Amino acid sequence: MADLNQTDSVTSPERAILVGVTRASLDQSRAREFLQELTLLAASAGAEVVHHVIQNRKSIEAASFIGRGKAEEIASLVEERDIRLVIFDDDLSPVQVRNLERLIPCKIIDRSALILDIFASRARSREAKTQVELAQLQYMLPRLTRQWTHLSKQYGGIGTKGPGETQIETDRRAIRSRISHLNSKLRSIQRERREQRKGRSGLPRVSLVGYTNAGKSTILNLFTGADVLVEDRLFATLDSTVRMVSLSPAHRILLSDTVGFIRKLPHHLIASFRSTLEEVREADILLHVVDVSHPLFSDQIFVVNETLEEIGAGGKPTVMVYNKIDRLRDRTILGRLVREGEHAVCISASRSINRGGLEEKIIDLLEVNVSEQTIRLGHGDYPLIAQIHELAEIVERRFEDDRILLRFRMDARYAERMRKILARSSSGVKTDPTGPAAPRDGGR
Repeated sequence: MADLNQTDSVTSPERAILVGVTRASLDQSRAREFLQELTLLAASAGAEVVHHVIQNRKSIEAASFIGRGKAEEIASLVEERDIRLVIFDDDLSPVQVRNLERLIPCKIIDRSALILDIFASRARSREAKTQVELAQLQYMLPRLTRQWTHLSKQYGGIGTKGPGETQIETDRRAIRSRISHLNSKLRSIQRERREQRKGRSGLPRVSLVGYTNAGKSTILNLFTGADVLVEDRLFATLDSTVRMVSLSPAHRILLSDTVGFIRKLPHHLIASFRSTLEEVREADILLHVVDVSHPLFSDQIFVVNETLEEIGAGGKPTVMVYNKIDRLRDRTILGRLVREGEHAVCISASRSINRGGLEEKIIDLLEVNVSEQTIRLGHGDYPLIAQIHELAEIVERRFEDDRILLRFRMDARYAERMRKILARSSSGVKTDPTGPAAPRDGGR
């Protein structure tokens, strides 16, 4: 029985207190919403949140972030409730962590450390593990000093170098060396990804982006029947997944899903995941998936747009996909959202509501760069006609006395490949470009 109790104590979740600070730009209600998100993050990491603390401050206290009085109040809660972990919703400096640990008798971490911990537990592929380790080391490097203060105090002074300082220098060199190795490894992975993308460069690329847990993986599964992990928790998916999707006989795309964004996503994490986010940067169209049932979905849209700008993917043709409409009690806002966006659609991916509407919006954007062209080939050019079929939608085929007339619609991206195909015609090609294609079905 004693052994069983011991096992339970080892596997029991860490009891945690969450700490948020309100300032002039952040009211109490919004601070509570932010702490609710932090609660989900903590639960994703395996912690049990037992208390929230919100402090109103005009400015952040440089030494301890929240001030000595509030830190002592939290210390009392820690002792009373057997708390092992205090998580701050904002990033803390190494000095602030050190000072807080002197006042509060438990482990202190900030939002970035929590997110990095979650990413580390979810990483499965070689690339994801490399990216997360790199971000963790970059986060850890400036925070090494506080871990060795007990040694550095023992020695020091002119003519001697204390073992604490020696240990810090040794650790810093080891971490910098490891960071250099991981950066080199990621560059190699990035080259591999570029080669993979070259092999599938013939199809338009559409990338799912959005706040974490907005439903991107559910949409990917809806279109492809893939078995990508779908869970109602933050950062369920870290690795990018690419699948071919046929929207219609004439419209095939490569649809990619990757890691979700979140408020205050650590900068080191964004930098480390650049090779994964390359799918987003090189996409022709973005599907910005929004959980429209979330009370702060407008803020989440802003965060995603801000992150897209940071990674160099801002300004791309985008379909706003307002997902989870089945969870809304009042759907009156949906009409306004659709009217405000030129390319906006409301769906429920989990219940397959309005999938056709989403497909139409994607096709509308694909059609923007489509042109229509008429050519005449010789009767001996049937192999070329088969290749044209792969790149274009054949609108008309007519047999004339000594020629075959073909009228087709084609995306501008295939113009150079089409030119090379037609150059192989045995009897020459007569072209009759008709300019941009008219909208299908007279426009929608």
